[in-house]
Amino acid sequence: MNSLILSTAARLFKPLLLLVSIFVLLRGHDDPGGGFVGGLLGAAAFAMEAVTRYSGAPVWKPRVAPHTLLGAGILMAAASGLPALVTGAPFLAAQRYEIGLPFGLHATLSTVLLFDAGVYVVVMGAALLIMFTLGGE
Repeated sequence: MNSLILSTAARLFKPLLLLVSIFVLLRGHDDPGGGFVGGLLGAAAFAMEAVTRYSGAPVWKPRVAPHTLLGAGILMAAASGLPALVTGAPFLAAQRYEIGLPFGLHATLSTVLLFDAGVYVVVMGAALLIMFTLGGE
């Protein structure tokens, strides 16, 4: 009975926890939070699913390997420094770009967000790798 309640709660809270992790990521490059905390929240959502759904079953394999997440996140974080080099600024210097949107709206994109997204993916990959390594023993 307890595992039924826990697995139902995990199914309901996983999307909410992932949404909160994305919110923390997006607000973090201007305020406290960001890629590290968002990545931990995202990994917690998958950990909760793995613990409730696959306890006593064969080891759960994610769709994307944690090693792949680690590499992709490092590449994203490193790539965030390249636009600065193109403009002659030091590597990883923040660059901002204004983008025009329909109906007279505009948005500002920053290389800081790309760096934070890279950190998010690295932290999620590292946390999942640790979880699956310890859970496989």
